[in-house]
Amino acid sequence: MPQPEPAEHTSGEDAAGGDASGPRALGDPDAGRLAVMLDSAFLLLLAAALTRYLTHHADSPLVPWVIGLSAALAVVQPTGSWLAHRHPPAPGRRRLWPLAVVVALWVVLVLLAPSFAWCAVPLIYSALRALPGKAAIPLVAALTVLVVVAQIRLPGGADATLVLLPPAVAALATGVFLFMARQAARQRALIADLVRTRRELAATERREGTLAERGRLAMEIHDTLAQGLSSQQMLLQAAERTWDTDPATARTHVRTAAEVAARNLAEARRFVHDLAPAELAQGRGLEQALRALAGRESAESGLPVRFHLDGAPVPLPTAAQAALLRIAQGALANVREHAGASAAAITLSFLGDQAVLDVADDGQGFDPAAGSSGGGRGYGLPAMRARLRQLGGTLTVESAPGEGTVVSAAIPLGQRTEQRTEQRSEQR
Repeated sequence: MPQPEPAEHTSGEDAAGGDASGPRALGDPDAGRLAVMLDSAFLLLLAAALTRYLTHHADSPLVPWVIGLSAALAVVQPTGSWLAHRHPPAPGRRRLWPLAVVVALWVVLVLLAPSFAWCAVPLIYSALRALPGKAAIPLVAALTVLVVVAQIRLPGGADATLVLLPPAVAALATGVFLFMARQAARQRALIADLVRTRRELAATERREGTLAERGRLAMEIHDTLAQGLSSQQMLLQAAERTWDTDPATARTHVRTAAEVAARNLAEARRFVHDLAPAELAQGRGLEQALRALAGRESAESGLPVRFHLDGAPVPLPTAAQAALLRIAQGALANVREHAGASAAAITLSFLGDQAVLDVADDGQGFDPAAGSSGGGRGYGLPAMRARLRQLGGTLTVESAPGEGTVVSAAIPLGQRTEQRTEQRSEQR
């Protein structure tokens, strides 16, 4: 019998056990195999019924009619299935004329020869496949009544078993088929939900990746360009104040500001190429970069900064070196702008299983529990923690009002750090 096209959308009624029909509940391969099985069973039963009729009623004047109707059924049934498979109707429509023709031919044939009644078994499945459940059940009931009437017309048809068996078979076949169709509809709805959820999850991951990259760029800008611009502003303001009274000092401030601008330009270019920090890209290691940072900070801001190395240096991944250098720059920027300190110190320690960077000052300190000493800024310490979290490290801040501040960044050494660094590079 014809197979309506597989539905593209499963309604809540279908999923809940409403009008779920076979073709909509089965995938294309399963529906095709089921169609072949039903057509084969129908043709086999049709041939058996015709053989029985010709054996017992060879001299009946109805033989030509019975043979003609049987031949017509043998043609229409497979033709309808072939049309449904090769030329499915448009979405939302059903090709019902093959089913109607087969049912009409079969009814006439059963009225002429009750032996053909058992062809109703595959015909019931064809009706369930071609029609919604609410429309198929009345048709199945009518076909079952006709089968019972045909059994009664047969010689000895008064047997109660032959009267009760067709309704039992029809009810069982209908119940099993509708149950399977509804289960398949629920599975199809679940698959659709899973596909939609997967797409939403992929979109969420893309958004999170975008936000993470924005956060990384925000940290980079905060720790490099923003701090460099702040230094330039301070140097140019100092040069403006001393331009008339001490031109030599003013020119020194201007030259230093120009050097800071050159480094900022290098950092901006690094953003474009996503390279290592300019200080590390010049071939220097972390120790040399921190030592140069201390000297440069002392010269530019007038704040004495001392660098100290503790322990035997261990090679660090580029990402770990960049993170510690940026943290040192950010910590010194906080000291310069907020601490009111007279001196600061940078200490890089290698303690066997971790590398620790300490930036200490003798400034006014603050209460770490109350938040950053930066007041309105408040982005430096969260940015440092975010950097270290990506590398499996930790940030500790020790401070108290009037007692200075120590910012300590620790990164674990060994294979774990390298693996985290490689994963972070791959994600970028």
